[in-house]
Amino acid sequence: MDFQHLNYWQEKAKNASPETRLFINGEYCSAKDGETFSTVDPFAQRSLAEVARGKKTDVDIAVKAARDVFERGDWAQASPAKRKAVLSKLADLMEQHQEELALLETLDTGKPIRHSLRDDIPGSARAIRWYAEAIDKVYGEVATPRRERTGADWCANRLA
Repeated sequence: MDFQHLNYWQEKAKNASPETRLFINGEYCSAKDGETFSTVDPFAQRSLAEVARGKKTDVDIAVKAARDVFERGDWAQASPAKRKAVLSKLADLMEQHQEELALLETLDTGKPIRHSLRDDIPGSARAIRWYAEAIDKVYGEVATPRRERTGADWCANRLA
């Protein structure tokens, strides 16, 4: 892992402009009432951005959108191969955008950038990739043990 010099990260932090709108039904949108809140870098004690403050109305809209998509069945009826491809792509994108994600994580939490770069983002991508790989490995079948006259089974039957 190539850890950049402090000046590199300070410059990137100055130029960071995270998305601050809500993400509902596949689109970015402001909160219905337009309200925001300030997110603060706990290390530097400076405001990072004004973020949309989702409230009950926004939550209701998001839940309805999620329910509609669920009922439509795009994901629920997707094949294991399709689900695996989607999660694998997410892990790939996290790895491709590791610096950007690590910087945002560091600014939001105040932790050292090396922890975000070395642990948080790669660990998250690995976890998602693990689940992607597991998707087509579960078949809903149970292995039935064979009853053979060998080993412990033979001894148990012999002594019974």
